[in-house]
Amino acid sequence: MDVQVLGNPDYGELKVDLGAGETILIEGGAMSRMTTSMDMRSRIMGGILSGLMRKVFGGESLFVGEYGGASGGELALSPSLPGTVCHRRLDGDELFLTAGSFLACTPGVTLKTRFGGFRALFSGEGAFLLRALGTGDLWFNAYGAVMERDLDGELTVDTGHVVGWEPGIEYSIGGMGGLKSTLFSGEGLTMKFRGQGKIWLQSRNLPATAGWLSPFCVG
Repeated sequence: MDVQVLGNPDYGELKVDLGAGETILIEGGAMSRMTTSMDMRSRIMGGILSGLMRKVFGGESLFVGEYGGASGGELALSPSLPGTVCHRRLDGDELFLTAGSFLACTPGVTLKTRFGGFRALFSGEGAFLLRALGTGDLWFNAYGAVMERDLDGELTVDTGHVVGWEPGIEYSIGGMGGLKSTLFSGEGLTMKFRGQGKIWLQSRNLPATAGWLSPFCVG
């Protein structure tokens, strides 16, 4: 399998060349083009319960597409949001992703959901997080450019700018100071990270973009 990330950081996509008998799992609707030698079948990663949890609570599709072919072939994947595509190799470890960030993985990786706490219901990121684990390659996407940071201590981040983090990092969700600051600062809730490990942040915030566009969408 040969995978290239093209178009970063503005309009990242994956170009995948599969050998005979190789397969890749991708988020539903992410395929943009492929050769006619490729076959696709839909599957629910981790079983029906896990798939439903990802769909209802994790912001991902119920089904993922499994692409491959007896003679191999080529396909390209495009995230729904313009931005950066990132790669992470998992070797029996795991990575936490915010809802909507998963793009593709090799068959040795699976996705599960994890409850983020009741405050996460109001964070703009959803009440559940995605947990990618196993052995294989994982690709995820961001809205805008990505800042990969090695955290050693504490960091406060607006919830809409978080993409993913390693399990050695703990987090809590809270406001910007007191109730008045949280309600009227325009920042809302934040995620306060602490520990050691890598964290991925995105330069753009989808809810903020949607809010900026809404006055122009009045018919």
